[in-house]
Amino acid sequence: MSNSNFVDYVKIFGRSGNGGSGSAHLRRDKLTSKGGPDGGDGGRGGHLILKGNQQLWTLIHLKYRKHIFATDGGSGSLSLKTGADGKDRYIEVPLGTVVKDAETQEILFEITAHDEEIILMPGGRGGLGNDHFKSSTFQTPRFAQPGEDGQEGWVIMELKLLADIGLVGFPNAGKSTLLSVLSAAKPKIADYPFTTLVPNLGIVKYRDDKSFVMADIPGIIEGASEGKGLGHRFLRHIERNSMLLFLVPADSDDIKKEYEILVNELKQYNPELLDKERLLAISKSDMLDEELIEEIKKDLPDIPSLFISSIAHLGLVELNDSIWEMLNL
Repeated sequence: MSNSNFVDYVKIFGRSGNGGSGSAHLRRDKLTSKGGPDGGDGGRGGHLILKGNQQLWTLIHLKYRKHIFATDGGSGSLSLKTGADGKDRYIEVPLGTVVKDAETQEILFEITAHDEEIILMPGGRGGLGNDHFKSSTFQTPRFAQPGEDGQEGWVIMELKLLADIGLVGFPNAGKSTLLSVLSAAKPKIADYPFTTLVPNLGIVKYRDDKSFVMADIPGIIEGASEGKGLGHRFLRHIERNSMLLFLVPADSDDIKKEYEILVNELKQYNPELLDKERLLAISKSDMLDEELIEEIKKDLPDIPSLFISSIAHLGLVELNDSIWEMLNL
């Protein structure tokens, strides 16, 4: 996924259609000069509808469409003819899209299933024609209802990536390299922090044509839960991952402390993230000998851990086996 094509936040102004007015027509023809009311109802205004599409991975198609409007319903007419309904406007979004009210930041709903449809803004109801208002004592009503106004307002759409496993680590921990080796993804890789500025997805092939989806999340720094660095922009993507793979490089000054900082940032952002299955991989382990590995094992956190090297392809088979087993517990 190209970094320039990945958009996970958009703000749009939407408007559903107004309902059509009812008709106040009185029946007239060559045989009837003073007939009763025969005005039809107005049509419903078009809805603004969000629809899930599993083929989409980004909100880039909405980045430059700041205003999205549905059409108005048609007016009623003579002979009790109902006006045409306004045309509904569908907005296709990736699975994992969260919709918020732009003013209150209230979460309205999430789209999580393919072809799932949720009405974002319902169209206004059509007005009733004068035929509805006649009675035995009021046989010629010369009025009808106007249609209801549609709804309008600004909404925010944020994408939370749906992936089986999310890679969590400090900048330059080797997450992008690991993803590029395990999958066909081609993230930007360089030897400096914050190479990855947006999440990258890769499909990792496993045994017997099985596979799982891995997400390379931009690197965490201390204070990320407070919005520092890339802050909330990447933390929300972790919420939708089934399990978390923590990556800490073998040349870290204190592997356990670095892991604990990462866990604390997730806890500060959303304590429920700690309920996910966790696996720790010590990356860049090709620089270690057996004696040093045994020494490091003595001070590792109490979660499943293994030593890997993406460059040397060390421990990657065991890593995939562990991930698959944890995903299918």
